[in-house]
Amino acid sequence: MERHIVHMDLDTFFVSVERLKNDALKGKPVIIGGSSDRGVVSSCSYEARTFGVHSAMPIRLARRLCPNAHFIKGDYDGYTYYSRLVTSVIQEQVPLVEKASIDEFYLDLTGMDRFFGCDRFTAELKASIFKESGLPISYALAVNKLVSKVATHDAKPNGRMTVPFGTEKPYLAPLPIRRMPGVGEKVSVLLERMGVENIRLLSEIPVRMMQNLLGKSGIDLSRKANGIDESPVIPYSEQKSIGTETTFESDTIDMRFLHAQLVRMTEKVAFEMRQKQKLCGCITVKLRYSNFDTVSRQSMISYTSSDELLLRRAKELFAKLYDRRMLVRLLGVKLSHLVHGNQQIDLFDNTEEEVRLYQAIDWIKNRYGSNGIARAITLKNV
Repeated sequence: MERHIVHMDLDTFFVSVERLKNDALKGKPVIIGGSSDRGVVSSCSYEARTFGVHSAMPIRLARRLCPNAHFIKGDYDGYTYYSRLVTSVIQEQVPLVEKASIDEFYLDLTGMDRFFGCDRFTAELKASIFKESGLPISYALAVNKLVSKVATHDAKPNGRMTVPFGTEKPYLAPLPIRRMPGVGEKVSVLLERMGVENIRLLSEIPVRMMQNLLGKSGIDLSRKANGIDESPVIPYSEQKSIGTETTFESDTIDMRFLHAQLVRMTEKVAFEMRQKQKLCGCITVKLRYSNFDTVSRQSMISYTSSDELLLRRAKELFAKLYDRRMLVRLLGVKLSHLVHGNQQIDLFDNTEEEVRLYQAIDWIKNRYGSNGIARAITLKNV
């Protein structure tokens, strides 16, 4: 059966939310990021992009490139609220939805074309999203996730596009290789040095040569260059979680030890989450007393993967949980309501130096393991 996959992307999501709150920002260059010139750009409007501004750029450089832009500190709560609102609108109407990130969705409409018409249905869904949230959204309909994602870029801003069945390869052919999902900076530079500048040339390279060049990922890239992608739409579930818990060798009431363990576990699951390129919308702390009474508290939070934010909330939850003068047997931390995303959303308040510090810490953990670097409070308790 011919597949019908839709990729939907909220246009300049953070900026669009800010414009809903302030009509004066409409049509103006807007840059969202840190609260000072030492911060970094988290998002920017199309108007600002024409000046060369892009995400992860230092705010001070963005200010030089686009001095007339409106610079705004990010609103965690606002973005999380609207992301969940749009998710609920889509889930009410579509049985199979994958929430790929805070502002990006895949819809599997296979089989619907015979009864209603996939393009008509998606157009009406787009209108429903705008009616409920006021947010513009672009989408593309194609035979697979790969082509629909690439085509959504061409549908922006606030547009729609269809790549008819059988035209996937000619549609992709003239596009630069950097437009291909999965082609990072290193791979694109390597291919460009070989003279491979567009997807058509990439599709013509023998599979065995691609395998010798890039290993298993080279085979996958060759298939994608030919418009082939069989990856399924994975149903979105708020119940996905990452967690850890520890039963102590001996029950304890040592608060310094318990706080150290809380920090260690929170950092551990946060790092694991970032490795999977996820953000969480909920944190849970679990505690078991020596008499085996088990209690837990959870807190809904704005989507994040920041150690600082998660540690602060974990400590608040622990303070509310530990309300007895009794020995503790077990402690646990769980992050849930996961969506695909990266740390950039957490950097509204971070300086450029802090961003580099967090990136360096994760680099050390990637190379030497999660215990390769740790906060001082945990060192005596590892």
